[in-house]
Amino acid sequence: MELSVLFFLTSGLFLGWALGANDAANVFGTAVGTRMIRFSTAAVICFVFVVLGAVISGAGTTETLGKLGAIDALPGSFMAAFAAALAVYLMTKAGLPVSTTQAIVGAIIGWNLFTDTVTDSTALTKILSTWLISPILAAGFAVVLFKVTTMALSRAKLHLIRLDAYTRFGLLLAGAFGAYSLGANNIANVMGVFVPASPFTDFDFAGLLTFSSTEQMFLLGAIAIGLGVMTYSKRVMMTVGSGIMPLSPVAAWVVVVSHSMVLFLFASQGLESFLQSNGLPAIPLVPVSSSQAVVGAVLGIAMLKGGRGIRWRVIGGIGAGWVVTPLIAGIVCFIGLFFLQNVFDQKVNAGGPGMEPVAVFSAPAGMAGRPDPAPARKKPL
Repeated sequence: MELSVLFFLTSGLFLGWALGANDAANVFGTAVGTRMIRFSTAAVICFVFVVLGAVISGAGTTETLGKLGAIDALPGSFMAAFAAALAVYLMTKAGLPVSTTQAIVGAIIGWNLFTDTVTDSTALTKILSTWLISPILAAGFAVVLFKVTTMALSRAKLHLIRLDAYTRFGLLLAGAFGAYSLGANNIANVMGVFVPASPFTDFDFAGLLTFSSTEQMFLLGAIAIGLGVMTYSKRVMMTVGSGIMPLSPVAAWVVVVSHSMVLFLFASQGLESFLQSNGLPAIPLVPVSSSQAVVGAVLGIAMLKGGRGIRWRVIGGIGAGWVVTPLIAGIVCFIGLFFLQNVFDQKVNAGGPGMEPVAVFSAPAGMAGRPDPAPARKKPL
């Protein structure tokens, strides 16, 4: 792989790392914050299932994100991912659970403005609507699930030790489901901007299994997310786990499951096909904000309890982060694209001035009979 291509992909890996450092809190933050699960255990489980979710089920949301703005040159993809990653990193350093979805949407709009590309209003409206729907939906799930769970536990009359063991096991399962859903739904935020300008070709394993170029990028992005979880997610986990309001272990479990259900609903191609085949309205495949979903679930339980114990100052800080994040990403992307194009002579879109975009590589052995990839065109950096 050429060094120039590796360089351009680093911003996507940086964004994946930042997403893992921030959004892992939405999966295991309540479990770690209530001290039911150790951080090291949570990090390992999150790493494994994020990778599985991204590679197996990550393709659905990428299409919607691509409609918002099809960044068709690697330098442009690099700057959009870098701008989003920088915005998420700054919020993570502040200990705030922000929306990676909002960051990448802001960066794509910044690219659209710089290249005079029309922003797809339908795709934008679909994405923006989920920023309102996802926390409300998570809150509704949390209220229903909390009532059902507490009712079932009161009837079961479990011993405290057994209840504690069941709760810990339930948090582990919920966290695994949440990590899978996070990878499936949010990998589009990490690598979606690289799909139109993918530097990879499909890889065929002896004619038995094809590892597509998109899946290869998703695997790299998922590994970066996992590394972010392992190295830098603990602070944000504590903010989500105990900063908004004190949560009981059972409430922590409810929050994780409710959040995960929302992410899974908006990423499941199987569910979309099932609904469409039965003449039902399909749920849009959109990368939703896991931060908004988990905060919505926590607030749903809080409202069910009368709103007592909510730390509104923390909520205000989180809300401010949600507003600032896409603005930072959009501005950084716009300014960065100017320097890439005018100072470093890089082509940030297929029809713009500057260097020719880095093309795909020759097909690996075993791909005879498939259309030939585009010939490589390059110019030294």
